[in-house]
Amino acid sequence: MGIIALGINHKTAPVAVREKVSFDPATMPDVLQQVLQSLASVTEVSILSTCNRTEIYCSYENELANADDIAGKSILSWLSGHHDVDEQVLFDSSYIHHNSDAVQHMMRVASGLDSLVLGEPQILGQFKSAFAVSQQAGTTGSDLGRLFRQTFSVAKEVRTNTAIGQNPVSVAFAAVSMAKHIFSDFSKSTALLIGAGETIDLVAKHLKDAGIKQIIVANRTLARAQKLAEQFHAEAVLLEDIAQELPRADIVISSTASPLPILGKGTVERALKKRRHAPVFMVDIAVPRDIEEEVGDLNDVFLYTVDDLKDIIEENVKSRQDAAIQAEQLIVSGVERFMRELRSLDVVSTVTSLRSHVEELRDECLIKARKQLANGDDPSKVLQQFAHTYTNKILHTPTKQMRQAGAEGQLEVMDWVQELFQLSSDAEPRATEIKEKNKAE
Repeated sequence: MGIIALGINHKTAPVAVREKVSFDPATMPDVLQQVLQSLASVTEVSILSTCNRTEIYCSYENELANADDIAGKSILSWLSGHHDVDEQVLFDSSYIHHNSDAVQHMMRVASGLDSLVLGEPQILGQFKSAFAVSQQAGTTGSDLGRLFRQTFSVAKEVRTNTAIGQNPVSVAFAAVSMAKHIFSDFSKSTALLIGAGETIDLVAKHLKDAGIKQIIVANRTLARAQKLAEQFHAEAVLLEDIAQELPRADIVISSTASPLPILGKGTVERALKKRRHAPVFMVDIAVPRDIEEEVGDLNDVFLYTVDDLKDIIEENVKSRQDAAIQAEQLIVSGVERFMRELRSLDVVSTVTSLRSHVEELRDECLIKARKQLANGDDPSKVLQQFAHTYTNKILHTPTKQMRQAGAEGQLEVMDWVQELFQLSSDAEPRATEIKEKNKAE
């Protein structure tokens, strides 16, 4: 079995590329099934798609010498075809990790070490959701299941035993921090939050902590908006009411899973006129983007995307560097544990196959011996022939392989055989002794 992690993230590609390869959560079960149906070598698959990354995790058959390269190219080609994105563009923007490197990458991602905000806690929940979706879709089994569970365990260990999660920093926190630089007195500002997921939940919490009084939550489903609004004494409206509520908003922060923009340039222009061109601070955290790029061209609008939050986030990163070093050490240990477990499973599989093979040879010889006994043959001769035939069958292939190895100068094979069967220098005299004893009897 081989393991692969292929992805695109905020470090390797701008939002304009990332939004092209993001996946709609509603279609994810069908997408996962498509991967298995399209790629014969892939045995299990799970996909993580967030505003900062799209990653595909697979287990695959690696019996061929170049199986790793084949698997990586086939997954990249599938991703290109599925999203109708030029394959060279994806190749230039992506990364591919295999086996232990893939395990380490997944553990780093789940622990928040590869996030835009170092140590952010949201990614672990997103990781668990991705695994749950693939489980429900039936595209993950024992191989990826074992890997995900070990990844969750290591991420929890990182959270528990390091300071990586201290001081609330996230994309949501960074967005609110930037807004505070523009609006000195939050108590007089009104925020319009578009979406009702985890990120918007965090944004609302940070806004309240910063002293904002009025919050409007807009969502496609009113009940979901109301549920979030109740926590922060906010107003709840539908997405179609945004144009009506926008003139009230000094701060607009959006994070939905919509495949198309929700706020267009025309809608914002009309709102600005009603506001008499009072400035509006907007942060579009979504990928694909919720706010049309052209909105940023308008006077009195300060529009930022997740990529623009990097400067603020880098300040927070510095405070977590020591914790990150400790976390990396825990992850290295976690990778070693998982790979040992994987190797032990391979040993069990090999031992099982060997035992099954030897037992098949034994049963084959036993069938012949029983027929001879049923025909009245001398039991002593039947036993001797059985032992001779069985020994030859067991040793035929290994002997042939050892001779070939010796001819090719692979003398280490002989050392392995000596160690495997605990052969000693007096093995030949001992064999002669046993043979002479049998003759005497």
